[in-house]
Amino acid sequence: MSTGLALLPLKMALAASVVVGCSMLAERSGPLVAAMIATLPISLGPVLAFLALDHGPVFIADAALGTMNSNVTHASFVLSYVLLAQRHGVAVSLGSALAIWTVLLLFIRSLALSVLPLAVANVLALLVVHQLVRPYLRVRARPPAGISRYAIPTRAACVAALVGIVTGLSARVGPQWSGILAGLPIILSSLIIILHMRAGGPAAAAVIGSSALGLLGGGLGLAAVHLAAVPWGSWTALGLGLAIAVLWNLILLGLSRRAAP
Repeated sequence: MSTGLALLPLKMALAASVVVGCSMLAERSGPLVAAMIATLPISLGPVLAFLALDHGPVFIADAALGTMNSNVTHASFVLSYVLLAQRHGVAVSLGSALAIWTVLLLFIRSLALSVLPLAVANVLALLVVHQLVRPYLRVRARPPAGISRYAIPTRAACVAALVGIVTGLSARVGPQWSGILAGLPIILSSLIIILHMRAGGPAAAAVIGSSALGLLGGGLGLAAVHLAAVPWGSWTALGLGLAIAVLWNLILLGLSRRAAP
């Protein structure tokens, strides 16, 4: 049994605990802050870190490239959900967004793009989507006070399961598909389920729509991981990618506060 599989229960528990802490912060904040927290690599980060324990820098570099395919496809997920959530329930809105995400992901993956085209696609797609959803970001309805006792455990279980699945399958599916699986929109989907049912579609859409710019920073961080993993090592590359994502979101928050009346 590999070290990765032997430590699988610990990996799943640690990833779930990260999500619990970040989720509690997100649900007590406004749409923009919640989106910035949700777009941090709080599910992707633990998955890539645990993959680094089992595989070398080349694997991590290729996995990051695979995740960039998922990240650029998030633009379609955000746009389709925001538009559908204005008039439809959570099942139709989220289900359709996930279906569109899957189809577009398979198309982009079939193109086998290198890091530069993927980075450009990430920036352009998410900037365009941000502009398209801006009219829907003005909703400031707050969800009911308190967090559902089922919300955090459900979200944590989803991320723990993702860690287990990706870790277990990584040796079989290869680095790029490991990265694609790691990039599944678990956090955004869980936020949609919770907020849509408790605060309504438009309020949930305001949070998810606000995530487009945050996802852009995540895409840039993944590009850095891909480029830095082999020359500098997996852990340095992952640290650099995390720093880029965090710094980008902090800059966005700072700019939003300066622009606020």
